[in-house]
Amino acid sequence: MTLGSNLRAFDGDRFRREGHAMVDWIAAHWASLADRPVRSTVTSGWVRAQLPTAAPEMPESLEAVMADLDRVIVPGLTHWQHPSFFAYFPANASGPSILGELLSAGLGVQGMLWSTSPACTELETHVLDWLVDLLGLPPCLRSTEGGGPGHGGGVIQDTASSGVLCALVAARERATDFASDTQGVRQADRAMVAYASLDAHSSVEKAARIAGVGNAWVRKVPTDAEGAMDAEALARLMQADADAGHRPFFVAATVGTTACGAVDPVTRIAELARTHDAWLHVDAAWAGAAALCPEFRAPIVAGAEHADSWGFNPHKWMLVNFDCHAFWVRDRRPLVRALSVLPEYLRNAATESGQVIDYRDWQVPLGRRFRALKLWMTLRMLGAQALRTHIRDHVAWAGEFADLVQADPRFELLMKPNLSLVCLALREGDAATTTLLDRVNATGRVFLTHARVKGRMAIRLAVGGTLTRREHVLAAWELLRSLA
Repeated sequence: MTLGSNLRAFDGDRFRREGHAMVDWIAAHWASLADRPVRSTVTSGWVRAQLPTAAPEMPESLEAVMADLDRVIVPGLTHWQHPSFFAYFPANASGPSILGELLSAGLGVQGMLWSTSPACTELETHVLDWLVDLLGLPPCLRSTEGGGPGHGGGVIQDTASSGVLCALVAARERATDFASDTQGVRQADRAMVAYASLDAHSSVEKAARIAGVGNAWVRKVPTDAEGAMDAEALARLMQADADAGHRPFFVAATVGTTACGAVDPVTRIAELARTHDAWLHVDAAWAGAAALCPEFRAPIVAGAEHADSWGFNPHKWMLVNFDCHAFWVRDRRPLVRALSVLPEYLRNAATESGQVIDYRDWQVPLGRRFRALKLWMTLRMLGAQALRTHIRDHVAWAGEFADLVQADPRFELLMKPNLSLVCLALREGDAATTTLLDRVNATGRVFLTHARVKGRMAIRLAVGGTLTRREHVLAAWELLRSLA
């Protein structure tokens, strides 16, 4: 049998039949998650040891593949969609989002240019404008302002790490008047300096490495008692660098730190950034989704009108499956100029007209897939009201969990809950807290992670799963209490 005949055998009827079987498998998998251990218990190398050493020469049936999926792959998974997954931050998924991902794969379009698929570009621009309004972000981040063309706009990156990298590169180019290709990013006696809090995401340091700034020139700003950046410490650092002849060019403010969900004082940080003409990027990767709810919005969007870029992950808490990072800029021109390279083979009339967006100029890679479909389908098929209920429930359940912690004299809250994130510890000390975390996770019934909060070892409970219900949160507390 030739390759061509093999491909022809996978016709529309077979695709329909086997596609239905795959959807049925996914639905059954989700239904069974609560009965499975949250984390895989396999040892290092186990999965590879179950697989053949060479790829097959002849086609295998879907049944054979699915048998190995059940036998080998599923036992090697940590189940991020498990209702008792409370680790890190959530990585949501939902039926409409998965269907959007399927459509994206089925259509197989390449959205690097407007001309390569106009709908791929325009739908993305449009749903990100929707999100500006839904989150209560300033109109300057919309692709249109007052009904006409604007300089702002949004793009879907893969993750917040890519968002901060693009922001940092644009900031570097703007600060050097786009001359770094001939003069270098920094000179021996005059460094480009970036700033982020001690609790900012590690992606800031990685972006500085990739962009040629270097970790040595990322200043880690101290935090206050609540885990937020100390803005006055930032002021002193920036002024000291400027006085030494260096160039403060980039500040990353965090809205919802990984450790404890703290919110940096963005409005004050924006004033300091303006003083030094530094780019301000706001990373609201997890907490940003909560701005869908008006009662949670004020601290999340405060100062956003002064940010050069602002981003959050719908794939964390908005029921859109990974990967989907919504990234906006107040002025797209420095970003596009920093990332645009136009070889002859990409030239086309639409681009030359200047009337369209080419998203290849808003990201690191050239190619891009149709991520907007899953965001569009989630918003349309679930609606903003259901998304708000999803977030409100999680915040309420986290608050109830925190009350139970406070009522047990063996435990303490290391700070009040930030949205749906609770940080707790045993009063006995770090060693006891670490031992408890290990014992709880070893049961396979829940998965929690740790962080350093106020210098203490903290157990973090982040409520956010698609399938998580109040009873799962209460069961997590009962397990912690019983094993303490």
